[in-house]
Amino acid sequence: MVSRRDVLIGLSTAACLRLVTGCGPESSGESTEPVRGPEASTEPTGGTSGTAGWWMPAEDEPHERTWMCWPSSTDIWGTDLGDVQDAIVRIALAIADFEPVSMLVRPEAMAELDGILGDAVELVEGPVDDLWARDTLPNFVIRDVVGGGRELAAAHARFNGWGGKQVHDGDAQLAALVADRLGIERFESGLVGEGGAVEVDGRGAVLAAESCWVNENRNPGMTRDEIEAALLGMLGGDHLIWVDGLAGHDITDGHIDTLARFADPRTIVVDEPAFDDPDDPWVAVAERTREQVSAAETAGGGAYEVVAVVQPADIRGDGADFLSTYMNFYVCNGAVIAPEFGDAEADGAARAVLEALFPDREIVMLDIDALAAGGGGIHCATQQQPALV
Repeated sequence: MVSRRDVLIGLSTAACLRLVTGCGPESSGESTEPVRGPEASTEPTGGTSGTAGWWMPAEDEPHERTWMCWPSSTDIWGTDLGDVQDAIVRIALAIADFEPVSMLVRPEAMAELDGILGDAVELVEGPVDDLWARDTLPNFVIRDVVGGGRELAAAHARFNGWGGKQVHDGDAQLAALVADRLGIERFESGLVGEGGAVEVDGRGAVLAAESCWVNENRNPGMTRDEIEAALLGMLGGDHLIWVDGLAGHDITDGHIDTLARFADPRTIVVDEPAFDDPDDPWVAVAERTREQVSAAETAGGGAYEVVAVVQPADIRGDGADFLSTYMNFYVCNGAVIAPEFGDAEADGAARAVLEALFPDREIVMLDIDALAAGGGGIHCATQQQPALV
C-alpha cells in the first residue's frame, strides 16, 4: 500500500503511474464573540466573484448532508483496498444514522457499491482518484438573504495533489462537479490548498498551519500576509491563528485537522503524543502547536481553553506512517464519529474527552485502521454541507 506519508515531492512519471491509473496533466478544477462570521470579508485573490457576506459555519452546526468519495484504485491502495473500502463503508453507514450521505463514485464502481450500501447512501458519479473528500471537495459557505433565509455557495482552493505528490486529474474536478450538481456559485480563492488544512469556529476565527499554505509547492510567490487575506476571504473569517505545522514529513505537510481542532469558539483541542520522544518531529510540532494556540486570543480578547487528547500507546494497527491520533474526528448531526485503535485505556480516555466537549451528541467510535495506515482518518474522508437554517 502506498502511504500518504510515503508519497513525497519529486515523483517521476513512472512513479505516478504506480500510484493511480493514468498520470494525466494537472487539472485546475476550479458572549463577546460575534454570533457568526463577519458581514463582509476580504476579496479572494484572483477570484471570479467577491465573497462579501459569506462564511463557513462551524462543523458542529446543522448539516444538510455529508459528502464522501469512494476509493477504488488498487494502484493507490494495493492489496489493502478491500480493507480501506470496508472502513469507508463503516464511516458512511455510521454517519447515515444521523444525516444523509452522498458518495462520489467512479462510473464503473456504481453497480458494485449500490449492492454494498443499498439505499443508505446516495451515489453520485464522479472521476474520483482517491477517498480524501475533505481535501478535494469545496468548503461550503453560506450567507443571509435579504428578506429571510440563507443560500449556499462553494468556496474553492484548487487541489494539486498536496503539492504535486500524487496524481489528481480527477480529484481536481470534484469541487466543480459538486457545485454544479447543487446549482450553487463557486468562488475561486486564488489559492492552492486543501480543506483539511483549515479549521473554522463559524464566528470569524480560522486555524491553519503555515507549513501547508505558505509553501512553494502550493502557493509559490505569495507572502503569508497575502495567503492570510485570501484564506479569510474564502472562509468569511476576520482573524487567523497560525501554527507552524511540519512540512515534508507527510503528504499533507502537516494538516491542521491532525494537530488542532475547534470544539467551540472558546475551546481548541490539541493532539498529544503518547510518548515524549525528542527525536520525533511530530512530538515537537505537537508541543509547539499547543504553545501557539495557548497564546492565541479569542475574538473577545480572552484565552482559549486548550484540551489535549492523548494518542494511544498500544495500537492495533501497524506501519511506520500509522496516523494514531483521535484528532481526526468528525462532528455530524447528533454525533461525533471518531476512531478507536484497540488501546482500551486510551480509547476510553478519548471517548471521555469527546463526551465532555460534545455532551449533547452520541460518540461513535470506529475501527478505521486501514485509513490510519494510509496516513488519514475520518475527518479527512468527509466534507459537510451545512443546512440552510
